[in-house]
Amino acid sequence: MTSKKRRQRGSRTHGGGTHKNRRGAGHRGGRGRAGRAKHEFHNYEPLGKHGFDRPEKAKETVATVSLQKLDEDVAVYAAEGLAEETGDGYALDARAIVDPAAEVDYVKVLGANQLHTSLEVTADAFSESAVELLESEGGEAVLTERGEERAEAMADDEESEADDEDADQ
Repeated sequence: MTSKKRRQRGSRTHGGGTHKNRRGAGHRGGRGRAGRAKHEFHNYEPLGKHGFDRPEKAKETVATVSLQKLDEDVAVYAAEGLAEETGDGYALDARAIVDPAAEVDYVKVLGANQLHTSLEVTADAFSESAVELLESEGGEAVLTERGEERAEAMADDEESEADDEDADQ
């Protein structure tokens, strides 16, 4: 059998159609993914799965409450029955302040620039700055049972990671 090259001797375009078709990428409608917006499958998104979906049990929703908001609105919370007045300040539960319609796994209290009242706040988690600020103003950061369990689990994870790093070295 003769080769394709041999068969196409004497042919002006060597199987490329008209003489215009082999110039640039015009006959192909552009190079690569050009023309996705107009002339190439404009009704279809690229097929296939992309990315990674975390398992539902690994997903946690966090509601955050700032100490500044608690400090500013503590009198309102006391009037609504969400906070109790103690001898030198107020005691309140941060979970009660978060919108009950929001389905959250835990509530974390974040720090602020300054506090004007002494607060005893109960929550699932606290930032380091929030704990420092509460204690400096004579207040207290109280973890819920769920918060304590979570803190212990995180401490165990950190210890196991440290052990793994020591073993690697």
